[in-house]
Amino acid sequence: MNLRSRSKSHPELHAGALNDILFILLFFFLIVSTIANPNVIKLSTPKSKSDTKAKQTVVVSIDINNQYFVGTSKVSLEELKLKLQPLIEKERDEQPSVVINADKNVPVDNVVAVMRVARELGARTVLAVDKTGVQ
Repeated sequence: MNLRSRSKSHPELHAGALNDILFILLFFFLIVSTIANPNVIKLSTPKSKSDTKAKQTVVVSIDINNQYFVGTSKVSLEELKLKLQPLIEKERDEQPSVVINADKNVPVDNVVAVMRVARELGARTVLAVDKTGVQ
C-alpha cells in the first residue's frame, strides 16, 4: 500500500515586491539626505581652485551682517573663545581644526579675529570656500 502523495508541493517565496520596496526606500533616503543640509546659515563663500579636506572639529560661520555662529548658535566675538574652548578641548587626540565659513563680503578683519581665537586655543584654521564656478 503506497500512502505517499504523488504531487509534491515546493514552498515558494515571491520576492518581486521586495525589490520595489527597496528602491522606494533608497529613493526616500536619497531625497531626505539632500534636503537635510547641515549648513543652515546661508552664506556666499569665496571661490577657490584647490580642494583641501579637513576633519571638522567645529564650524564658525560669519554672515553678511558680521554675526558669528558656532555651529548654528549665535555668539558675539567676545563669547567666541568661551564657546570654542570646550569643543576644541574634547578633540585632544589629534590636531583640532576650526572651519571658518564666512560670506565673501565679510571684512578680512573678522575672519582674522576668528583665526586669532583659534590659534590661542591651539587649533588650526581652515577657510571654507566654494569650488563651483571657478574658471
